[in-house]
Amino acid sequence: MTDLKLYTKLSNLPVQQKVQVANFIDDLKKKSNSISADKSKRLAGKAKGLIVMKDNFDDDIEGFNAYTE
Repeated sequence: MTDLKLYTKLSNLPVQQKVQVANFIDDLKKKSNSISADKSKRLAGKAKGLIVMKDNFDDDIEGFNAYTE
């Protein structure tokens, strides 16, 4: 929907409904601001324990030596 169509529909509404639309738009803005604020806050250590490095990580892989030579 283009801005012009939206404006045309809005301009044809009675005053009371225009107030309701304005309040609805304000609520939408508040919700989108709170959602974006929640996404921007990161917590350190959330993934702690999900990734484990094995003790033999640096050891040679069996059967792979032929490709590295």
